Amino acid sequence: ARPRKDGGNIDSFAHGLNFCKLVWIFIIGCIIGFCVEMVWCYVQHGYFESRKGLLYGPFSPVYGFGGVLLTVSLYKLRNTNGLLVFIVSAVIGAAFEYACSLFQEIAFGTVSWEYSDTPLNLGGRTNLQYAVFWGLLGMIFIKNTYPFLSNLIEKIPNRIGKWITWIFIVLMVLNMLVSAIAVRRWTDRRTGVAADSGFSQLIDKLYPDEFMEKTYPNMTVVE
Repeated sequence: ARPRKDGGNIDSFAHGLNFCKLVWIFIIGCIIGFCVEMVWCYVQHGYFESRKGLLYGPFSPVYGFGGVLLTVSLYKLRNTNGLLVFIVSAVIGAAFEYACSLFQEIAFGTVSWEYSDTPLNLGGRTNLQYAVFWGLLGMIFIKNTYPFLSNLIEKIPNRIGKWITWIFIVLMVLNMLVSAIAVRRWTDRRTGVAADSGFSQLIDKLYPDEFMEKTYPNMTVVE
């Protein structure tokens, strides 16, 4: 293996910025985001509560996709002025948060966060406070966290890394698909839509209201 000056591996399956590395950034971001949300809930309320974004595993896809978006957007800015990185991160993060909230409402008829009562919010989907958080997160991520994760990922053996990456992709796609179907059916039940097929009845049996409420305690139906 040919080492780089920054500790990475030129022969690695994830050398530089490529698809495989972004998959790993996504997975790591999902897990870190889940952990951060759990800790933040405990700090705010004094108890732990589910902050999962998917039915199976400690994953929060919003953070995973956010990590990928920040990586792609800031990669060429990683060695530039910190203030520029902060501003770009804040704008991108706020726009991403807004888009995620809008997509969730359109696709599933639900929302998982609502900021209408906070200062300088945009449609209740994001606000200035969280834009600042995104700015700080992006600055820390691209200048400190990403280099560490990048070198760590590139140390994974080439052949093993490729296999694990594709296993991750298949399992994550299935997890997202099942979660999306279960959430959509949960919304339908809460709005009085009866199960009109054997498949809908199966989803109702596998993922009843009690299970969904425990998994997504902050997800509410949009009136």
